[in-house]
Amino acid sequence: MKLLVTIFYAIIFLSSLFSYYLFKKERRRHKQTARLPPGSMGWPCIGETLQMYSQDPSVFFASKQKRYGDIFKTRILGCPCVMLASPEAARFVLVTQPHLFKPTYPKSKEKLIGPSALFFHHGSYHARMRKLVQSSFSPEATRKLIPDIETIAISSLESWANGQVISTFLEMKKYAFEVGILSIFGQLNKTYTYQLKENYSILEKGYNCFPTKLPGTAYHKASMARRRLNQILEEIVRERKENKLVAGNLLGHLLNFRDQKGNTLSDQQIADNIIGVLFAAQDTTASILTWILKYLNDDPKLLDAVKAEQKAICESEYGGNPTLTWAKTRKMPLTYRVILESLRKASIISFTFREAAVDVEYKGYLIPKGWKVMPLFRNIHHNPEFFTDPGNFDPFRFENPPKPNTYMPFGNGIHACPGNELAKLEMFVLLHHMLMKYRWELVGSASLIQYSPFPVPEHGLRVSAPFVLDKIRELAPSLRMVHSINALTWPFCLDSSERVVAINVSI
Repeated sequence: MKLLVTIFYAIIFLSSLFSYYLFKKERRRHKQTARLPPGSMGWPCIGETLQMYSQDPSVFFASKQKRYGDIFKTRILGCPCVMLASPEAARFVLVTQPHLFKPTYPKSKEKLIGPSALFFHHGSYHARMRKLVQSSFSPEATRKLIPDIETIAISSLESWANGQVISTFLEMKKYAFEVGILSIFGQLNKTYTYQLKENYSILEKGYNCFPTKLPGTAYHKASMARRRLNQILEEIVRERKENKLVAGNLLGHLLNFRDQKGNTLSDQQIADNIIGVLFAAQDTTASILTWILKYLNDDPKLLDAVKAEQKAICESEYGGNPTLTWAKTRKMPLTYRVILESLRKASIISFTFREAAVDVEYKGYLIPKGWKVMPLFRNIHHNPEFFTDPGNFDPFRFENPPKPNTYMPFGNGIHACPGNELAKLEMFVLLHHMLMKYRWELVGSASLIQYSPFPVPEHGLRVSAPFVLDKIRELAPSLRMVHSINALTWPFCLDSSERVVAINVSI
């Protein structure tokens, strides 16, 4: 018996010794093979932040990629970073091994949006919240919103058509905010809408400012506005519960949520996720709509072709009815490709932030725990290996689908934007009515790009406000014009007081 016990302990000892030997061997191999990616960390603390912000960030990242390859290191805003500029690397971080990388944002920004917002999390909480948001923005739910989105689009366009010069980006932000409110609440009292818009605007102005609690600073004002937003949202939630108005919109799904133990979401969790959706939905959609108008304006032949497609579908199959339906959008492939190409070329989301949760080895390189990891979507979208002549705006390239993992305007994997179909639909609706009824003129230069923080043409693309073509048609008989109005270039238009003013308007 003693002999068996001795043999047993001897086996355990030898097994442990052998395991320790393998562990040391693997550790030595790891140290020998894994190394930090190439690149420069710049100055102590600040790294290469000044170099990046003193030029177009896209140029900064492209020059780094050209010098070091698809994986390189740098230091931005005091944080050591690994940049990934290949589809395979982006997929590794976002799709195949997302548990190794967690979303990361500055604490100051988390406080303004709300720490319970969907995109600050990963794991079980993120999975539950993402499922809720996805169900709110499902294709079936999104289609039902078309008539109400049309109402918002038509009202927005009418408010712009007053003969003044407007900032396209700012006006598109107002439109996107209204659609965001609709998708979250359904029909909402105008007083609440105004209060939400007013306070959210203050929050937004302080989001990218230095986080200080000093009264009067933009960040402090934003913090106060965030508290007021909580109060407004709590009041809306209370009214919905009292009146049992729990519909199929996002707020309804949040209020109806029950986990496996029957627990509901707190008011704070509901508020954080509502503000998070508004934040994700407004500037990005407004930016891409601004770029679409810029790209169409730069290519008159393409603009005419898109207008012709819109008009042909409405006249040939729907008796000239300009009202948009889901079925119509499926029969406008050129318009859809313009949206896809605009998302690629503009690449509003140039990159995304992740943080290595553990030491990660990829392609022989070590990504240390705690380092920021940034898949560079813009670099991939502008790589001539995947998109021929990437600097050229060419919607016809999407006649064939792009290579897998090379087109990620809404991200990829479990953290991809769950509202991307709604975003594309609201672009479709506004473009349809603007192209069918209006014409616009660019004012000044739009050759430079500004970041706020998303890239938009300088000054937000200033244009002379869209002119209503229907008003010109109404005026035609009084001017005794007998030519076909669809084949005529009119040397006049109407100002806000319906006086004829000299301006070229082609219809």
